[in-house]
Amino acid sequence: MKTNTLEKKTNGHKLNGFSVQDIGDDHLSTGLETPMKKDAFKLSDSEKKARISILFEEIMDVMGLDLNDDSLKGTPKRVAKMYIDEIFSGLNPENKPKVALFDNKYKYNQMLVEKNITFYSNCEHHFVPIIGKAHVAYISSGKVIGLSKLNRIVEYFAKRPQVQERLTNQIANELKSILETEDVAVIIDAKHLCVSSRGIKDDTSSTITAFYGGKFNTSEKITELQNYINS
Repeated sequence: MKTNTLEKKTNGHKLNGFSVQDIGDDHLSTGLETPMKKDAFKLSDSEKKARISILFEEIMDVMGLDLNDDSLKGTPKRVAKMYIDEIFSGLNPENKPKVALFDNKYKYNQMLVEKNITFYSNCEHHFVPIIGKAHVAYISSGKVIGLSKLNRIVEYFAKRPQVQERLTNQIANELKSILETEDVAVIIDAKHLCVSSRGIKDDTSSTITAFYGGKFNTSEKITELQNYINS
């Protein structure tokens, strides 16, 4: 039986309690941080796009596509630009949204909820889309954040190869750090095309993950938050 690269690196040991064979079609994450090489930013974005274009052209050629066709000949460059500048732009920390905090002058001490934040991500197991909505809430510890920044934080962490559980926790931890409070909640409801367009091909199911921190980690606050989301 062939041994894949991950098995070689782990020498058959388990990652977070799961063997390498367990990680496949299941939506399991091997850590909170997105797995990145130490030299991930050795190449500039322009250099990465040039390299990806060459490699994707080779993939298309192996698949038997005619790269001289007017419709296809620009595809490698388009894919490279899309990968770096768009759908995987969240891998580059330079694209992290700049966030300014403001004093909570209104003394509003109840939960603030930004619901139905649409996001597009990609499953790191098959590189096919994850499409969903995020609901984000926090209780101010004295500072507030611009509403659009909540959307941008969700987008930043979504724009990378992802696992939904990791995405949920990354958004929550970023908000806790920025707002300097544990009183943060994140709920994500998403459809995974690796489930609906391949494999089991179930196009009706969705996946829900949640993070409840601080004051949100009570049945009363969870119910209140869910009532807001469902209203």
